[in-house]
Amino acid sequence: MLPTGKVRAETLAALFEKHPVRDPRVVVGPRVGEDAAVIDIGERYLVATSDPITFATDEAGWYAVQVNANDVAVRGARPRWFLATLLLPDGGTSDESVTALFDSLAEACDELGVALVGGHTEITHGIDRAIVAGTMLGEVAKDKLVTTGGAQVGDAIVMTKGVPLEGAAIIAREKAAELSARGVRTAVIERAKRLLRSPGISVVPEAEIACEVGKVHAMHDPTEGGIATALVELADAASVGLRIDRDRVMILPEGDALCRAFGLDPLGTIASGALLITLPPADAGLVLHALAREGIDAHFIGQVVPRAEGVTLVEGARRWPMPVFPQDEITKIFA
Repeated sequence: MLPTGKVRAETLAALFEKHPVRDPRVVVGPRVGEDAAVIDIGERYLVATSDPITFATDEAGWYAVQVNANDVAVRGARPRWFLATLLLPDGGTSDESVTALFDSLAEACDELGVALVGGHTEITHGIDRAIVAGTMLGEVAKDKLVTTGGAQVGDAIVMTKGVPLEGAAIIAREKAAELSARGVRTAVIERAKRLLRSPGISVVPEAEIACEVGKVHAMHDPTEGGIATALVELADAASVGLRIDRDRVMILPEGDALCRAFGLDPLGTIASGALLITLPPADAGLVLHALAREGIDAHFIGQVVPRAEGVTLVEGARRWPMPVFPQDEITKIFA
């Protein structure tokens, strides 16, 4: 049986090869590591992505809009239209809970200037919590498109905020009592809960700033499998290697504390809220300064290198391969 989490990249790649896209208007179709499809609709590109919220969370509607908007934003595109499929548990759903879920969706759409244009809502047998599957559509000028596979040898790699922002927030919100029992201070748990909103899981602002200020070659949104998986996906998509300075990868103090409490590796824990950007080194400096002016923490964490060098972590004189996570670390505590 397959483990919980993403299906293995090798399996997906084989399926995509077996079932190729035949529409010539599809500029970017299903590929491992690419965050959204790109379709030529004439003067502009339509960008489309779909992502569910399956880990337990008390803000599933708001959360779904944010993570889907991220996948559109990393294309250099503006999120515009959202569709939501809401699957609600039989016996555990009320008019009030449905209203609250729609209010959550509307709040997130309003924050991002996105229109909620459709979807589907039903009470579903066999689930124990609400599941929100979202589809976000956006648009981008053809000369502004960014892909994961656009990274170039010599590029600087910039990372925003820190990890595992999303994982820490989920663990704090769903496992507070167990964290306390394991000795994590209440103040740390409360700070971790707030990470979802501050600094927040949206990467739309930093993606927009980066594209305005610098010549961005690639962007990628770390999700399941954490920052380590995202870096490997970026390298595979662009057929390059990456040399990452381990000390520069920003591990949030709250994320570190909560991961240690459960024996999780923060590099492999679900990490929306961070953004990976590759661009020429001179442009990286401009982007870092522009992000700092907006109060967005960001750091240079490494360099794109030839494919033959692989994806490695460097710490002083030590160098070792990036760890691989067949499934997200957080699944160990939500099995």
